[in-house]
Amino acid sequence: MNLNSQPIKLFLVVAFSCTSLLVSLTPILAKPTPNRSDAKTTFTQPPIPPGSPPGGRVRGGAKRGEPACPTSKIDLTALVPFTQEANSVINVWGQTTVEHPSWFFYVPYTKDSPYIVEFVLQDPDANKVYKKAIALPDKPGIVRVSLPSTAPGLAVGQQYRWFFTINCDKQQNAPPTFVEGVIKRVNLSQATVKQLETAEPLKRYAIYAQNGIWYEALTTLAELRQKNPQDPALKAEWRNLLGSIRLDDVAEEPILLGTP
Repeated sequence: MNLNSQPIKLFLVVAFSCTSLLVSLTPILAKPTPNRSDAKTTFTQPPIPPGSPPGGRVRGGAKRGEPACPTSKIDLTALVPFTQEANSVINVWGQTTVEHPSWFFYVPYTKDSPYIVEFVLQDPDANKVYKKAIALPDKPGIVRVSLPSTAPGLAVGQQYRWFFTINCDKQQNAPPTFVEGVIKRVNLSQATVKQLETAEPLKRYAIYAQNGIWYEALTTLAELRQKNPQDPALKAEWRNLLGSIRLDDVAEEPILLGTP
């Protein structure tokens, strides 16, 4: 027996063991920690339907003269996609899949102001489908207005026009500040509906966004943010979604609880 060979054998055994351990750990060490904020969802804006363009207004303003409402850092804003054509015409338009959707608006005024606020929904023939007086919030922020189940539901394939107005003149002599747009209810494919049935909320949001369904995408993400207000990944998704429709300035404003 060669005693001089013992240290060499021992060294080889230890070296082999360490190498095996490193190899076994390599897949674990190399695997990055999942980060939901790294993969942001892209909203796919569908083309405007054929026929008369929807028109509309995404930021507060008045049709005639100057509104009586005071100026603010961020105007009354509808959280809805819009396009601006070469002739400066703005089209405010989005899709929903449900009979009773929700709208979201950034409101810069508070309940301390004695302003009259209303939401109105009209059918394709300009008949009033729903009208509701809106209470101003405790602080500036994003409010939600939902079409209640007691109101007539939206019909598939029909376009409806909505208005959100704030009248700051008690005598209502001055024009109100307002936003308006068009919403259309559509059906999704059976394959997409099946996907939605088993998807968790964040995945549902992504499915809606990728299929151009603005109202359900926004509502799903807003509800997730309300339940998890400090989640950085959800904050990033929210900024990304509003940034995709050029409403970056509203993305940092609070989503207010307890709104209609």
